[in-house]
Amino acid sequence: MTDQWHRPLRHIKGSELSGDTTQTSGMRRLEAVSGKTVGSEKVWMGETHVGPATNSGDHHHGEAETAIYVKSGHPVFVFADGDEEIRLETGPGDYIFVPPYVPHREENPGDEDAVVVIARSSQEGIVVNLPSLWSPVDGPAD
Repeated sequence: MTDQWHRPLRHIKGSELSGDTTQTSGMRRLEAVSGKTVGSEKVWMGETHVGPATNSGDHHHGEAETAIYVKSGHPVFVFADGDEEIRLETGPGDYIFVPPYVPHREENPGDEDAVVVIARSSQEGIVVNLPSLWSPVDGPAD
């Protein structure tokens, strides 16, 4: 019987994560839980890896709310508050909340991979890649 009370739990091993999801330059996104992988209807979950001394491209996650757990490394989450660039420096065990449609990027100034676990309020890994928000020399755009 397969009704709402008798559906099976799904186990996704870390070695079985799929890179067959939307990617952003400077990072590698791996999908674990999605509509495609397990038939989820309201959640997407996976990992993102940013290599040492690397920045991701600017992007947002559309209408999805995103919760991020820092697994390893010391990623910096960068976004704009008006004309001001805000940098959230994190470490293992920290959490970040990204509201819908907020452009941001991840930076990894360290010498080890920064790995985060991502959960989104959508069954698919919505990613909208954007042109650069800031000039590396000038800071935030006017």
